Amino acid sequence: MALNLRTSRPWHKAVTFLVVGCLAAVWGVTGCSGDGGDYNPPGANARVGPVLIRYAHIAEPPDGPWRTGDDAPLYLWLFTQGQRTDRLLGAETTVAQSVDIVDADGAVRGPVVLPTGKLVELEKGRAHLLLRGLRQQIRGGDYVWVTLRFERAGEIALQVHSQIPTYVDDDATDAPGLTSPSPE
Repeated sequence: MALNLRTSRPWHKAVTFLVVGCLAAVWGVTGCSGDGGDYNPPGANARVGPVLIRYAHIAEPPDGPWRTGDDAPLYLWLFTQGQRTDRLLGAETTVAQSVDIVDADGAVRGPVVLPTGKLVELEKGRAHLLLRGLRQQIRGGDYVWVTLRFERAGEIALQVHSQIPTYVDDDATDAPGLTSPSPE
């Protein structure tokens, strides 16, 4: 039984449209990176007034969870799109006794100036925030609320993620062969 060319052509176009539509949807969901790997940078992203907040996260715990009494670094990037310079005045959270702005060496410093149109990276080896005297244990993967205070932009509360560690706690997994790296 042969199909009439007139009826098969609209069917062919419909199938082609459906296949292309499905492929576009799959690519839109999974992405089209050339390296085949996923990149999911840590942290919360937000905006308060003209200030963009990117990658706000608590640093990876070094050898297990951050314990009660520990000081945990909080890293983030700030970018001001406004016409005027702003300043990060400080932060607060209920999970620590205080939050200080510190230099790379841990010395307390004053507010962080945010020049308009310039990226300010508060991260390891630079000025950053430090949650002092944790009131509770924080494991990699936990979330805590932190409120950032800016001179002009005002305040914003963020749910900040504690970065998931690259080591694996033997007690946290039953998968064979996954162990913590031995200290050097």
